[in-house]
Amino acid sequence: MAEILAQVARIEGLAMITIRAGLARAGDALAEAIGLAIPDRTGITTDGTRSLGWMSPDELLLILPEADRDEALQLLEQALAGEHALVADMSDARAVFDVTGPHADDVIAKLSPVDLAHLAPGTLRRSRAAQTAAAFWRIPGGLRVIGFRSTADYLGLILSEAARPGTGLAPR
Repeated sequence: MAEILAQVARIEGLAMITIRAGLARAGDALAEAIGLAIPDRTGITTDGTRSLGWMSPDELLLILPEADRDEALQLLEQALAGEHALVADMSDARAVFDVTGPHADDVIAKLSPVDLAHLAPGTLRRSRAAQTAAAFWRIPGGLRVIGFRSTADYLGLILSEAARPGTGLAPR
């Protein structure tokens, strides 16, 4: 039996908070509250345990350990007091997978119409994986993929199938 192209693992224990606000006005207050720099367009910043991803011109996604969620929600609400803004706990609406190994890019390439050669570290890409919405970015040793929890079983299945040699595109 041929070796798989990459390991696919579902990641538990993460909280995800959507932040919608005028980033030009509220960016400094958000950065101070979160302790992470506001990412550039299509970027993601991280300190190793928490990440802040650019989702649209007025939307960020904060990913952090579940244990830190309540404090982060409180700090974000305080930082955005008086702003036209939304802070929403989206933890139960998302599923996270890590695709790691020497051919992690090939696994994603089988499923997504993205030129991964141009997906630089610190860049977040919103796209699709087969027939479901997904966002992904580089992590040490591979890529992290976020999708909707309602399609988590499907996303896990297609990632695992794409990791098998002989399905779809061959490794580069």
